[in-house]
Amino acid sequence: MTARVGVITFPGTLDDVDAARAVRRAGAEAVPLWHADADLHGVDAVIVPGGFSYGDYLRAGAIARFAPVMGPVVDAAGGGLPVLGICNGFQILCEAGLLPGAMTRNAGLRFICRDVWLRVANAETAWTAGYEADQRILVPLKSGEGRFVAEQRTLDELEGDGRVVFRYESAAPNGSSRDIAGVASANGRVVGLMPHPEHAIDPATGPSADGLGLFTSVLTQLVESA
Repeated sequence: MTARVGVITFPGTLDDVDAARAVRRAGAEAVPLWHADADLHGVDAVIVPGGFSYGDYLRAGAIARFAPVMGPVVDAAGGGLPVLGICNGFQILCEAGLLPGAMTRNAGLRFICRDVWLRVANAETAWTAGYEADQRILVPLKSGEGRFVAEQRTLDELEGDGRVVFRYESAAPNGSSRDIAGVASANGRVVGLMPHPEHAIDPATGPSADGLGLFTSVLTQLVESA
């Protein structure tokens, strides 16, 4: 049976179409989820894609966190539903309390748009199990508020518990604490990252196909847990 992966669209979302394309390329059915609809339609996983939800008013992700669709996302994530937040989606998951820390303005206060090399720091989450530990992947980064920050105690806990999922290979271009590009929940089912794997699923349209591994990883996990 084909897995069904929900892709949320908020007002201002930009990358839902690309996220859905990545889901289909991985071999699953992409199910559109509307921000005002408090129903996940029985999906097996959820992607919160990038963009500028609600215009990034107040701060990135602050309003989207209260969208009707996010209530069932938070509840389902508590029950083990795999959830991936990309860029603005990462910001939303932090605002919703599903991931620790916060995303702030980039160092230098400039929007960054470039391809970046990441290291897979944890290859045991629902979204990274198809990678090798310490594998290098090339994906695009495009954000103005992509600097991951947290209290030193929280950073130490993330490091100690293996919840840092991706690191920038060189110094983080946005100034993220400890070069962190992505983190996971304690059970490894919820992952957020600032770079865009959905833009790196085919060398014909992106810098590589390295990002496809996130989408195939979760499908493998769903099959194994069925």
